[in-house]
Amino acid sequence: MGKLSGIKVVDLTQFLPGPAMTGMMADQGADVQKIEPPTGDPARMQAPFEAGHSVWFANLNRGKSSLVLDLKSVDGCARLRELCVQADVFVEGFRPGVMKRLGFDYETVRKINPGIVYCSISAFGQDGPLAGHAAHDLAVQALTGFLSVNDDSEGTPVVPGVPGADMAAGLTALSAILMALLARERTGQGDYLDIAMFDSLLPWCVHVAGSAIAGGESPVSKAQRSLGGAAFYQVYETRDGRHVVLGGREMKFARNLLEALGRLDLLPLAERPAGEQGELVAFLQRSFLTKTRAEWEKWFEGRDIAFAPVLCFREALDREHSAWRGRLVMAGDGAHHIAPPIHFAAEHWSPAPIPRLDCR
Repeated sequence: MGKLSGIKVVDLTQFLPGPAMTGMMADQGADVQKIEPPTGDPARMQAPFEAGHSVWFANLNRGKSSLVLDLKSVDGCARLRELCVQADVFVEGFRPGVMKRLGFDYETVRKINPGIVYCSISAFGQDGPLAGHAAHDLAVQALTGFLSVNDDSEGTPVVPGVPGADMAAGLTALSAILMALLARERTGQGDYLDIAMFDSLLPWCVHVAGSAIAGGESPVSKAQRSLGGAAFYQVYETRDGRHVVLGGREMKFARNLLEALGRLDLLPLAERPAGEQGELVAFLQRSFLTKTRAEWEKWFEGRDIAFAPVLCFREALDREHSAWRGRLVMAGDGAHHIAPPIHFAAEHWSPAPIPRLDCR
């Protein structure tokens, strides 16, 4: 019995933000009814595949039930209305206006079920100049300003490795839904949640965009402490062409490393403002090129310095810490799953089955 056992969710979302959010609910015991078109959620067809399922789809949709409904048909709409009567949560991820045209906007659904928590997830929200603009994660990152600091050494923006806008929206939606369900316990009333990827990602910039938030200039990566302007928050190449990072700017870490390297005289450089530590960066670049990544890992053992090797996903998943924390779990069908990051002391989690398309 998970923490959300008994909560019924009607889920009309596809791809990443919505399924990630309802997937977290399903992992904690919620009864999630995934409504799909006849062709299914497009993520079902995204390679690679394992045990007959897309790894992407399996990891976000395990434990849900699937039901194919044609919402442009009378029968499909009638079935969805039946599900709404008993649902606690209704989640949709269409462009603004689509649900109203289908006859399932919040005003209509709450007449069926006044206690329902209705959540719309979109790129830019249900209103505003960009409400109808087509966008996935990359475009939202571009329009929030994040892509401007996800740049290379020449200042050219590059495609980010993390779908930050997608995942921020999923986490924000989950938090909002749980808040609304908690409030419903007191009031008996449901609520409407307009969750935008744009709105969800933007607050994540407060640690780097303070000057812009305060009305000033936008940050430039090479002059920011956590974006490449500081020697002790930096990526360095090793002798074998691999990379390591220094990931802590505290002076105690700088002292420990420079003392071990016999260059404590350079410590004052670590106290300079970000963007003015070029001499120290150059010294560390030369130093890290003298050993392989593996040799540096061995050298740093036992030293109190914020250091890490840059791993690929295969290496990260195979490391002892991932195994210790139970991050990768094999299901009964042989498929691999990333375990939920939320785990409760008195509960044991194991991957639930992957839903197959149900065309009843």
